[in-house]
This record gives sequence, structure tokens and C-alpha cells, in this order.
Amino acid sequence: MPGPGPPTKEHHISEPRINDRIRVPEVRLVGPNGEQVGIVRVEDALRLAAEADLDLVEVAPMAKPPVAKLMDFGKYKYEAAMKAREARKNQVNTIIKEIKLRPKIDAHDYGTKKGHVVRFLSAGDKVKVTIMFRGREQSRPELGFRLLQRLAEDVAELGFVESSPKQDGRNMVMVLGPTKKKSEARAQQRRMKDEAAQAEAVEAQTPQTGAAEVKTPQVETEQVQADQVEQAPASESTSQA
Repeated sequence: MPGPGPPTKEHHISEPRINDRIRVPEVRLVGPNGEQVGIVRVEDALRLAAEADLDLVEVAPMAKPPVAKLMDFGKYKYEAAMKAREARKNQVNTIIKEIKLRPKIDAHDYGTKKGHVVRFLSAGDKVKVTIMFRGREQSRPELGFRLLQRLAEDVAELGFVESSPKQDGRNMVMVLGPTKKKSEARAQQRRMKDEAAQAEAVEAQTPQTGAAEVKTPQVETEQVQADQVEQAPASESTSQA
């Protein structure tokens, strides 16, 4: 059974040659801080790398002679992996949502469709808006153009026209792009969700505290007034006697 030959080959291609794997007579050497050392024999470059406790890394193998740099290869690989990870984390997963409209759409349906577009753009997704023409409507493309222009203006705060309206067979198509990146939209949604949860927690606690503070003084005041009213006739009787 043959072994995994191709993956091993890809592994060797993806990583630069370092130290003793650099099999050329001479290299154009670059110092650890980017300074140009010049063309030196590879043996001398390896000696300089060993003295500085660094690696000799071939960074431009196709150059003549190849360019090699003195660096900490382990640190270089770690930083490169972290950058790649961060790039994947912040990468916008391009998702295109589609909304279909008729050129003579009524106000209620238009509001509903526009709400969908707003939701998609707020989430950081692109929106493909398609105007579907039927029958004689195909002779009135300006109706679709005006409708798409109106929609673009209504959602201008959340998206921009990435692809202008154009005829696509019997339909007219426009693509709207979000003004916020996917990662920014998700972060904003998380913040809004956390703020709403905190507001609900504060609101749930506030009425109970207020009721306990206000109710007690009102009851005591009413009792004192009632006692004064009951004692008043007794005082008048004593005066008459």
C-alpha cells in the first residue's frame, strides 16, 4: 500500500529551507534587523547564524543568488501561525442573501422586503435584490431601476451599492454590500444583547426596592391622622364639663 507521498511533498514546499538544508554555494545575506550583509558563502552565513544563536532561513529561493535571512525560525513560525489564525478569525464569510421584488410592489410588501434587507445588512451579509418582470412589464425597465434606486437610498446607512442595477435576462439585479464587516456586526449584536440583558436585570430589581421604601411611610401617616380624629371629640367633652 503506497504511503502518503503527496502531503509530504507539499509540506516540504510550504516551508522554507533552513540551515543545513540550504544547499547552494553562496547566498545574499540579510541580518536579523533587515540590514543588507551582502553575498557570502553559505558556510560563512551558517557560522554567523550559529554565533548569533539564530537560524539561516532561505526567504527568496528563486533569486540569484538566493536570499537568506538570520532569524529565530521557531519564533517566526509561531508569529506567522498567529497572523494566519487572526486572519481566519476576522475573515468575512461572504454570504449573499437574495430578495425578490415585483416592479409594481405595494407599500406593505415593500416595507416587509426592506425590513429583510435591513436585517441582512445589519448582520454583515450582502444582499442580491432581483426585480422580476413579467409580460408587458419587460418593456418598462425604468420601473425596476427606480425601485432599486429607492431601496438603495432607504438602506444607505447600512449598505452601499456594490453592483449597480443591470439587466439579467428578464430580471434586473442589484447587489448591496454591508457597511460593516461581519465580525463588527457580530460584535455589535453581542454588545446590544448584553446591554439589553443588563437593562432587564436592573428593571426587574428596581420596582421591588421602591415599593418597600414608599409604602411604609404612607401607612404610618394614615394611622397617626386616624388617632387624632378619634381623640378630638374626647377633648371637646372635657372642655364642656
